[in-house]
Amino acid sequence: MKRKSVLIVGCGDLGERSGRRLLACGWAVSGVRRDPTRLPADFTGFAADYTVAGSLDFAAGLRPDYVLATFNPVDRSPAGYRSGYTDAMANLLAGLGSYLPRAIVMVSSTRVFAQDCGGWVDEDSALTTSDPRAQAIIEAERALLESAHRACVVRLAGIYGAPQGRLLSRIARGQLCSSQPRRYSNRIHRDDCAGFLVHLLQRDAAGGSLAPLYIGVDDCPAEQFEVESWLARELGVTAQPGQYAPASAAHKRCSNRRLRDTGYDLRYPDYRSGYRAVLRERG
Repeated sequence: MKRKSVLIVGCGDLGERSGRRLLACGWAVSGVRRDPTRLPADFTGFAADYTVAGSLDFAAGLRPDYVLATFNPVDRSPAGYRSGYTDAMANLLAGLGSYLPRAIVMVSSTRVFAQDCGGWVDEDSALTTSDPRAQAIIEAERALLESAHRACVVRLAGIYGAPQGRLLSRIARGQLCSSQPRRYSNRIHRDDCAGFLVHLLQRDAAGGSLAPLYIGVDDCPAEQFEVESWLARELGVTAQPGQYAPASAAHKRCSNRRLRDTGYDLRYPDYRSGYRAVLRERG
């Protein structure tokens, strides 16, 4: 039986984690990044900058069964988001040309939602029109979903899991956000990000269906102050609230009902279980 194949474009940490799982399941994995020598040895690496027009013109010739697009902004400016998402998607679609893989899965962000008053959102909720960075992501999503390809967009929120991540490092310094105003946050452990992406690909390969949109979050939206206070206690840190002002105005609760409906079983269903694993790794 022919091995299933996947081309992972923008193969950084999330792409590598997904690819390793697929390799373990017998898939052939190709990864695209600027420096492919940093990819795992069992990946077939390709050097390309997906923000550059024509850089992915080899993609059609590979004829992958699936494409997993894990884009990132070039920098934090609106132009950096446009280059890293809108232009990148245009370059990927151009590189595939008339070749149609079984599906393209794009990793996106819950940043695209308009809700900022703490309400619940699902895949059908309204999108923002006021955030130019989110607009660049939305344009990339739309280009894919309106193309001739079978497509699936997975909007992830608050990816965490690095033992030396910015949040843990800040709290270890005793810097907490303020308790007011109340602000909900959403998150998903990076192992569940990869796990869910692989679950979708394997499910489709086995004859299941893919929805055009999924939200990738755990079961437990929580106030950011609650999360940070709990982490401070776990770290044994005496922290002073109000020493950190969040740069993001995000304030929403994201539903993962559609994720759950696929049969995916979250390894870390809430921030406590996920961060306990990270803290064990941190030592």
